[in-house]
Amino acid sequence: SSRVLWTLAVTQLRAKKVHVDTDKKDFLVLQFQQMAGKTPQNFSVPSSGEKKPAPKRKPVSRSARAGLQFPVGRIHRFLKDRVTSGFRVSASSAVYSAAILEYLCAEVLELAGNTSREMHVKRITPRHLQLAIRGDEELDTLIKSTTTIAGGGVIPTSTSRCSCSPRKRENGER
Repeated sequence: SSRVLWTLAVTQLRAKKVHVDTDKKDFLVLQFQQMAGKTPQNFSVPSSGEKKPAPKRKPVSRSARAGLQFPVGRIHRFLKDRVTSGFRVSASSAVYSAAILEYLCAEVLELAGNTSREMHVKRITPRHLQLAIRGDEELDTLIKSTTTIAGGGVIPTSTSRCSCSPRKRENGER
């Protein structure tokens, strides 16, 4: 049976003007069986006699996998640099830290954007950041009052009377 398949394979392949190598007898028989539809469905024979490598997948960053904009890989590297020697940093800690930082930045930028919109300005300045952070109670406790924002100015107070303004005395004198 194998001899008959071999001769049929050689004649079919020569009819298609394909060079037949006698050293690859088993391969040619399998190729002929595949052409005739007699091979199993899950059996595939590569055309060049070698296995084809699987197609390379496009690399996906850890930030993209986590659905974040902040760089998870860079934060992981910074965490590893800051940890005392001999300790390890898990990959999930970098993802968690990146998510926290992204949330805080989004919150601050949203409040600063609202502040700039109230002032009818399109650009966020350090003054808008200062007003946004000091206006929010939770962000103010997170970024303590000891932190200075350069170019942020002073926080307006809501007192009815300011000590620096001149006030009238009872007889009309200043």
